[in-house]
Amino acid sequence: MKIMQTIQSYDISIFIWVMQRRSQKFLVRCARGISATGNGPLYLLVASILYWMGGPDGMRLLTCMALALLIERPLYFVIKNACKRDRPPAALNIKSFIIPSDRFSFPSGHTSAAFLMATLWGWHYPPLLPALFTWAMLVGVARVILGVHFPTDTLIGAVMGTSAALLSMGMIFA
Repeated sequence: MKIMQTIQSYDISIFIWVMQRRSQKFLVRCARGISATGNGPLYLLVASILYWMGGPDGMRLLTCMALALLIERPLYFVIKNACKRDRPPAALNIKSFIIPSDRFSFPSGHTSAAFLMATLWGWHYPPLLPALFTWAMLVGVARVILGVHFPTDTLIGAVMGTSAALLSMGMIFA
């Protein structure tokens, strides 16, 4: 249990360090915009474009996206409701810059979905991979800056989303 306390201690220290910089209006404005790209409509837009474009590659990617989300979303809800880790405002008695859609913070669903999509899109369009992973990482960082997640929430979200994407690709392309 000591390792969990150590992780929690580092998590809170990093979070507080980030929050001390949150008074910079430009940083918060950027974080809001980046976080919003992980809300879901972007994924629907890409799915619609892939469907419209058709073709075997686009349809395989669309199938991978659907399967990956069918793996990731239930896992996300089970873990989130099993762990029941309070979000930073409740755990540290602070105010966040946005109102989250639910009570618990672990894992970060925004980060998980962003890494899921970055992995799938990057697999199908390799030249975009560095930009896609940078975007996914920025979604996770934005969630911390906005005060709704601890750093480890986003780290586990990244691992979870990437894993679900790889699993779906393994099932589709096996």
